[in-house]
Amino acid sequence: MSLNVELNERPQPDELLVKIADYVANTEITSAEAYNTARNCLMDTLGCGLLALRFPECTKHLGPTVPGTTVRNGARVPGTSHELDPITAAFNIGCIIRWLDFNDTWLAAEWGHPSDNLGGILATADYLSRVAVSEGKAPLTMRDVLTAMIKAHEIQGVLALENSYNRVGLDHVLLVRVASTAVVTKMLGGNRDQIIDAVSQAWVDGCALRTYRHAPNAGSRKSWAAGDATSRAVRLAMITMKGEMGLPSVLTAPKWGYYDVLFNGQPFRLNQDFGSYVMENVLFKISFPAEFHAQTAVECAVTLHDQVKERLDDIERIEVTTHESAIRIISKSGDLANPADRDHCLQYMIAVPLIYGDLIAEHYEDDFHRGDSRIDVLRSKMEIIEDKRYSAEYLESDKRSIANAIQIFFNDGTSTDKVSVEYPIGHRRRREEGIPVLERKFRRNLLTRFPQGMSDKIVDLCSDQAMLEATPVNEFMALFAIN
Repeated sequence: MSLNVELNERPQPDELLVKIADYVANTEITSAEAYNTARNCLMDTLGCGLLALRFPECTKHLGPTVPGTTVRNGARVPGTSHELDPITAAFNIGCIIRWLDFNDTWLAAEWGHPSDNLGGILATADYLSRVAVSEGKAPLTMRDVLTAMIKAHEIQGVLALENSYNRVGLDHVLLVRVASTAVVTKMLGGNRDQIIDAVSQAWVDGCALRTYRHAPNAGSRKSWAAGDATSRAVRLAMITMKGEMGLPSVLTAPKWGYYDVLFNGQPFRLNQDFGSYVMENVLFKISFPAEFHAQTAVECAVTLHDQVKERLDDIERIEVTTHESAIRIISKSGDLANPADRDHCLQYMIAVPLIYGDLIAEHYEDDFHRGDSRIDVLRSKMEIIEDKRYSAEYLESDKRSIANAIQIFFNDGTSTDKVSVEYPIGHRRRREEGIPVLERKFRRNLLTRFPQGMSDKIVDLCSDQAMLEATPVNEFMALFAIN
């Protein structure tokens, strides 16, 4: 009788680990557009985090893991008085910036929110800078933060272009963990080999299931899952910097590697090198806190509001023309159990603006939903139809549209025109129109937490590319601290 014996020969690192590490360690970002977009992304992301502090279901997750814990030179959590270790701070920051689902998005074969990486990036940068200053050394600057953001966006986004983790039931926060681990290891002083080791640890953690994003289990975990991922990245980076070994064939190892265990034996596909493409093309949620596949549908509903607000009881049916990803991810019928369930329901996100002419975060809350039975009545009248062109152009690299259209039919045989929007205001094709709206959104969000004078000071700094980039991270974070 013979036994199969596994060959215990340490392999060379997987090609993808090397590509990520070479990019993070050695690639210089030269795109002025990428840095300008990263600045806007920073503003929008922090503003969304400040707005989320109005919601107790979010703030209950914040603060130290053990109440009363203090950390010397701790990382600050914007809009609060918390000063935490960088791992916990990364969770806190990641939690607030994702809570309302109102900041940037990336849509391809996989979806996600690359700004989720800011939790780990900003926490680590603030902690390192405060320690450096206490030792008489130079802190990191906001240019370093923007560079890390560009690279984290790129890693997450390029991996999402051709690889659909959702189709095998896995959640996109995996890519946050991988991207954050890579750039945070670099921030901690890691070299190419240490970045390879750290990223291998991120992959070997496996992946969260998408269960908490879908019926019948959709819930609030989707609002803190990215905070969990980016904080885990900081932990893995710090372990690696203490000398923890990597797992070089974590992806390709037969039987035990990521591809065989979790990806049906298929290797990931990369159709382009890492550069600055993702940050330059990232999608901003500027007008509505709505899952991005519904952004243009909400625009259509707002446009139709004036035509239907006095005729809601006369509506026979509502035809919603959309793309395949929206149907697969956010089209749902039946009871909606909680705010997280509602902000991932296409029909709900259309019904509210048809009735009210707008969609804001408070519209997802339980009391609001219970108080207006018209919402579910309109949901029941919606027919969801796929447009094959919409589905195709959603994936085309020179378009990346997120198209929706709505037409409303009344009992008397009349109807509205069919209103369509193919590119949301946060799309690269609408940057000139969108950025002024983004800046106004940032100012409004600041005023939910800071007085006018401090808000103006922050806006002035964030509006000046050169001045922002030169600002020490610790000084920038101090502006957002509540004493």
